[in-house]
Amino acid sequence: MQIRGFIVCLLTALLLAVPGATPAAGTYPDHVIRFLVGFAAGGGNDIFARLVVQKFQANTGATTIVENKPGAGGRIASDYAAHQPADGYTVLVGATGQMSIAAAIYPDLSYSPTKSFIPLNMIASFPLVLVVPANHPAKSVKELVAWAKAHPDKANYGSSSPSFTIASETLKLKTGMPGVAIPFKGTNESTLCVVSGQCLFTIADGPPTIPLVKGGKLRALAVTGSERSPELPDVPSMKEAGYPDVDTKLWSGFFVPAGTPGPIVAKLTSELGRALADPDVQAGLRKMAVTPGGPTGEAFKQRIEADIKSFGEVVKAAKLTFK
Repeated sequence: MQIRGFIVCLLTALLLAVPGATPAAGTYPDHVIRFLVGFAAGGGNDIFARLVVQKFQANTGATTIVENKPGAGGRIASDYAAHQPADGYTVLVGATGQMSIAAAIYPDLSYSPTKSFIPLNMIASFPLVLVVPANHPAKSVKELVAWAKAHPDKANYGSSSPSFTIASETLKLKTGMPGVAIPFKGTNESTLCVVSGQCLFTIADGPPTIPLVKGGKLRALAVTGSERSPELPDVPSMKEAGYPDVDTKLWSGFFVPAGTPGPIVAKLTSELGRALADPDVQAGLRKMAVTPGGPTGEAFKQRIEADIKSFGEVVKAAKLTFK
């Protein structure tokens, strides 16, 4: 009996000593949780993260930090996060571009959105906004297309993500307009390129773009998809503008490295869901022209897999290549 008791105590001690073991979930979190954003500060995903994480911290008392690791359309942050300890202290704020689209266009991607990570919560989904300089003569998408065809040497666009590139290249494919991509690290940079007149247009996420439209710095010509944005009620959808196939819609969500213990995954999903359900967070997200919330867990994973398939079909049909 004494030997049996000793063995039980020894096994218990060893279990408690294993990093990430289930019993440790009872004390989680006991140090800083890092939320990694793959784009520069001020971009859409950065704004989403800070809004939700602030409420998450207030609700749980956890110590958090939002850390920006921009570059390669978010893939640098994703690769980094995928190789961090699966202990719940590294949470990736993943966007469509670095997850679904990257998996669809890069055969040698160093991580898998659904195998290297466990999807937690979708933060929001949203259309994109096509904008030009406020003083540009084009007042509609058709006028922009005509102007670009008449001035091919001045037809360029800013893009900080493959998702924006695909939307822009789809517009080119469906209209025959020219356009050379100019890469940036974040939406702020690409929109400022348009404000300054150095870029003809950009198709970008709403949060950092809409304030510039409302402030008179940019002119919005359309939002992707078939419905208008509540934040831009006077701006037509791409379907209304005559280009229904330019319907790219994106999302942003929370992920943890594969292997993270189930109890920690459940706790994060629950608390992030509580933060997302907060009326102030909901209102803040809606002000950025996005639809708050979305699928969690397995349903989120299935959405990602479906996106990978559909984006892959678009890339193949348009014969797009990415470096």
